[in-house]
Amino acid sequence: MKQQTAVPQDPAEFSIKTIILPLLAIIVGMIMVILDSTVVNVAIPNLVQYFETDLKTIQWTVTGYTLALSAVIPLAGWLTDRFGAKRVFLFTIAMFTLGSVLCSIAQSPEQLIIYRIIQGLGGGMVAPIGMAMVFRLAPPERRGSIMGMLGIPMLLAPALGPVLSGWFIESFSWHWIFLINLPIGIAAFILCIKFLPDTDRGRTPALDLLGMILAPIAFSMLAYGVSEGGTSWSSATALTGVIVGGVALILFIIVELRHKNPLLELRVFKSSDFTRGIILAWVSQVALFGAMILIPLYLQQIKGYTALETGLILLPQALASGVGMPLGGRLFDKIGARPLAFVGLGIISGALFILSSITAETGLGLIILSLVMMGLGMGFSMMPLNTHVLNAAPRKLVGRVTPLTAAAQQVVVSFAVAGLTGFLTSHIASNTAGATDAAGMVNGLVAGFNDTFFLAACIALFGCLLSLILRKPKRMEEDSLQTGDKPDPAMMMGH
Repeated sequence: MKQQTAVPQDPAEFSIKTIILPLLAIIVGMIMVILDSTVVNVAIPNLVQYFETDLKTIQWTVTGYTLALSAVIPLAGWLTDRFGAKRVFLFTIAMFTLGSVLCSIAQSPEQLIIYRIIQGLGGGMVAPIGMAMVFRLAPPERRGSIMGMLGIPMLLAPALGPVLSGWFIESFSWHWIFLINLPIGIAAFILCIKFLPDTDRGRTPALDLLGMILAPIAFSMLAYGVSEGGTSWSSATALTGVIVGGVALILFIIVELRHKNPLLELRVFKSSDFTRGIILAWVSQVALFGAMILIPLYLQQIKGYTALETGLILLPQALASGVGMPLGGRLFDKIGARPLAFVGLGIISGALFILSSITAETGLGLIILSLVMMGLGMGFSMMPLNTHVLNAAPRKLVGRVTPLTAAAQQVVVSFAVAGLTGFLTSHIASNTAGATDAAGMVNGLVAGFNDTFFLAACIALFGCLLSLILRKPKRMEEDSLQTGDKPDPAMMMGH
């Protein structure tokens, strides 16, 4: 074995030591991006105050980031084939690190939003390409254990993100939640250059340029329309966003259905089982991820907790999710997705109904109970739903499903954040309109949050009822697997 990063051909000779350094390089890069997906939620109240702006503007630091992620996820496979996995991975790490540094020196909300988009364009491909490289490094008989090792830090990162964010904000300033990525990014870049092996490039298919242009226009304009619609659906801005985005979406669908190598494989929606599963997944993501941006706001603005205290309060939810996910995975093999989705979304809706009735005097114990319930509900429902969607895809298209589901999740999350923050802003304004004293203002704020949590709870309850129409996917004769059509399990973990 001449190189430390080479993978032995003989399974008997394989040792974890031979891939530990390449694995470390990939993990450092991926952890940086995963952490960043959760740190901003806790910082939003501080960003609103620092830039002297409103929530509807600052929420675009989340919406713009997730839309940028969705734009580049489908390109990961094409770019890897065209330039090689190592080269693209290095470029994405560098771009994400640059975006992070720019975010840390932003002087206005508009600059921060633009720099977050740069971050998202870099970060969107880190997870799928990193997973695929780990999958190639590990021999087939050891892939399960290697992926399990990778899964531990990936589960810990979302839990640690809010706590680290709170500590940086309280001890230093919000700038450090982005600036900390500079040394991590440099370390990841050096490790990747030194230890990642060069990979063979594949045959590069024709690139769907028109789809690349139409998709960002459609999704960003629709998100903008949904955000403005939270205030007034009849306003010119809301109608403009919805109409322009809707027309672009229709054109995008037409282009994708006619293109030989589409950006997103929409033909998979011909499977009714797939369509039912992914719509249910979208509904649950709207309720869960939309609510998750509201909770840090509530804890800091209503309850008066510091950023660090907020991060610590959010920790039980992530831990409960980490407990629920493996349980959900094991039960899925025995009982399928329908009962798990029903129970999981039922728990989430119950938690959100509890949050919709809390007041400024509500004890912390009830809030933590709600967060634990949301974490368990997410653990029980998300992974079974994702697996069900993959199982329901026609076999000949299954290899194209992961980019679709991963990109769609980011789009749906951006819609959820935009829509619920717009709804919250308008209801706070209406509930505080007649307030003349501090108590009236607080009651108006609480009422605005209660209304928004109630909306999220109704969405989760709708998903719970919708789960009853799930069924075990049927297999057609024409769904027989073709050579090279098997999905990459590594890529599946990224969504």
